[in-house]
Amino acid sequence: MSKIAFSVFLAAAILSACQSSTLSFSEIENVPRQVEDSIDPNYVLQLINNGKKGSYIIFNTSGEIESSVEAQQDTVTIKLDVSDKQNDNSKSNVFLLTTEPEQDVLLVQVNGEIMPFDNITGFE
Repeated sequence: MSKIAFSVFLAAAILSACQSSTLSFSEIENVPRQVEDSIDPNYVLQLINNGKKGSYIIFNTSGEIESSVEAQQDTVTIKLDVSDKQNDNSKSNVFLLTTEPEQDVLLVQVNGEIMPFDNITGFE
């Protein structure tokens, strides 16, 4: 009987884990076509929401970026540290962010300063 109970518990745990989002933030190289078509190079910081799949954060800069993410309660803070400009050509750096359902506040800090999004858009 305990084997059955354990199996049911394990299956429930796996299914609930599959349905919940976890906090993750990473730069991506293969940008989906729909996201690529939505990027405006005139904006420095963009957010493109893709529903349950996550949000794409696009940061245009000519410098090198070191990134990190941290969460406290309902707030996710993305930290982007940019080195000096490498040249005058700006590059779109695309990151994918997934969050927990209760995390509904997003802050972006660039070199320690809070930066607002120039554009926020989305698609399903």
